Parts: sequence; C-alpha cells; structure tokens
Amino acid sequence: MVQKLRRGYTTGTCAAGAAKAAALALWRGEEVKEINLTLPRGEIITLPVTVHKGVEEAEAIIIKDAGDDPDVTHGVAIHVRARKQAGGITLLGGEGIGTVTRPGLAVPVGEPAINPVPRAMIKEAVAAIVPPGRGMELEISIPEGARLARRTLNPRLGIEGGLSILGTTGIVEPMSEEAFRTSLVPQIDVALAAGWETLVLTPGRLGQRQAEEKYGLPATAIILTSNFIGYLLEACVERRVKRVLLWGHGGKLVKIAGGIFYTHSHVADARQEIIAALAAAAGAPREIVQQILAATTVEAVQEIIRGSDLAPGFWDSLAARASQRATALVHGELTVGTALLNLQGDIMGRDEVARQIMGEWGYDRL
Repeated sequence: MVQKLRRGYTTGTCAAGAAKAAALALWRGEEVKEINLTLPRGEIITLPVTVHKGVEEAEAIIIKDAGDDPDVTHGVAIHVRARKQAGGITLLGGEGIGTVTRPGLAVPVGEPAINPVPRAMIKEAVAAIVPPGRGMELEISIPEGARLARRTLNPRLGIEGGLSILGTTGIVEPMSEEAFRTSLVPQIDVALAAGWETLVLTPGRLGQRQAEEKYGLPATAIILTSNFIGYLLEACVERRVKRVLLWGHGGKLVKIAGGIFYTHSHVADARQEIIAALAAAAGAPREIVQQILAATTVEAVQEIIRGSDLAPGFWDSLAARASQRATALVHGELTVGTALLNLQGDIMGRDEVARQIMGEWGYDRL
C-alpha cells in the first residue's frame, strides 16, 4: 500500500494565521491557541499558535509545518507583532525577512520580500478584526531567516538579509517537482530587469562558480536550472529572451545533444550512448566506440577521444548538436549556444554561438 504524503503550509499561510491571532489579541484581548484561516481557494484550515499580549502590542508565533516536503523553512518559527496605528494595514519586514534589491520580481525594490498573494492573505485575515477607522502595523519576522536564506535562491535573486514570505495557494504539496521548477523562473525576470538579452543557463552551482570566477561571465545573467533545462528554455521563450548560452559539465549537457531535457540521472542517463553514437557517426572505429560505452565518466571518455583521430573538433560538434536540439525544442524561437566543461572548469568544446557570446562578454580565448 502506498502511503499518502502529507501536505504542509506556506510561509504566507503561517504569516497570515499569526497576523490574525495577533490582531485578535491586540483588539479583542483574545489569546487563542488555534486560529482558523481561509486559504485562497476557499479551504478553511486550523493552525496551532502561541500568543503573547502586551500593553501596546501583541505577538503571535506559528511553527511552519511543511508536511512531507523537504522544505528549508520546515519547523521555523514565524512571528508577527501587531501594533495599533491611525489607519490602514502596514506590513513590515523584521528580523530574517529579506529585502528586495533588484527589479524584476513581484515586489518593488526596497520592500520586504512578502509576495502579493501572502500580502493579500494577511490583510484579508485581519480586515474584519480591526475596528472601522483604525489601523494596524504588522511586523513579520523569522529569527533563523538570515541563516536559512543562504540555502535558497534569494541571494541570486537580489533578496538580501533573509527569507521570503511565499505562496500562491497557501498549501505546500509534498515534494512537488512543479513547485521547485517554478521557483527557478524568477531568476529570468531578475536577469531581464538587469538589462541582459543573453542569459547563461547552467544546471548547478559548480558551473555557476566556474562561469563567474574562471571566465568572468556576468553573475546577474546566470540562471540555475537544476535538471529542468527544457522547462527553463521554454520559460525564456515566454519572456522573449533573445539568446541563451547552455553552460556546464559535459556529463550533464551531453544529454541535451540526445534530446533529453530533464536531465536527472534517475530519469535518463544515456551519456556514453550519446557520445558513442556521435563518435561512430564521425567515423570512430569499433574499438573506440566500445571503449566509450565502457567508460564510467565523461572525463574518462575525454581521454579516449584525446587519444583517437576524433580529437580535433569532436566536442565542438557535440556542443553544436546540443544547441541544435535545444533550438528545435523551442521551435527556433531562441538562439542557443553550448559550452561543455570538465570538472576542472576547462572548456572541452563549444559551438560558434557560444564563441560569439563569450567574445562579446570579453572572453575570447581558446
């Protein structure tokens, strides 16, 4: 029997619940232990809450339960401190809440990173509690936020100093692939807002570091794709990106040359087969093809190729093949170049589009 995975709640839901509990304490003197909250889709949930009421303010704390999702914020305490004011509802970012420093996101520069849906949820949750003609200031904080934010995409998105208050449905679906890949897309918006028309798509942080530190490619133009290269290519098309440089380890990007755009090894791992097929098509003898198929790493294959007649230009042609397949995926609506690297960050091969892009960015060696 398959065990059903447990759903959890977003930081936005927890902040809205804590805001409502703090408002009840501030205006009505009620120190509740549970709070009911209506989610954007109409579902009503109940969250445990701890409330502390002072003379001029009240604070409520909800511990985030992410369910069976491996969420970096699971178990953190989300605090909301409420204070009376003359009118309106003001949201402030306290300790551990990031501040937006770059354009391109759903929240303006200089504002706390509280996304639009959570903002609306928070204000709706307290609207019926605040007396007519009065207002309230709500300060949201996550004491562990600054530390935890280093394990998220926030630093790359220009969100500094802490975490974001997120959520669109209010629910965290357990181990949702859709949620993870969707979280990668705002990188594109930030890069476009920074003025870049050409973006670098790389699967991992090793490729990111090599691009920035060894080759001097612009950090704000680099997009981390994880295994969702195809999804991010399509997102680039939707946002009218003009050119893309696929950049990363040959063992990952060689899959693109075989038409594999979700590159997790548990789903598809045909690295040696793709290289062997292209080597055979280039005229490699049978024994070279067999050696490639028997190799366990791309670095080992690189040595095999280096000792064969294929060496001049083989990896460049493989990079060109990857670009062709990526271009076909998006029906020619993107210009795509590819650069393949080894673990040391040396460029194994790149196509003409990659050479052009790197030359424009001041790196024209090789």
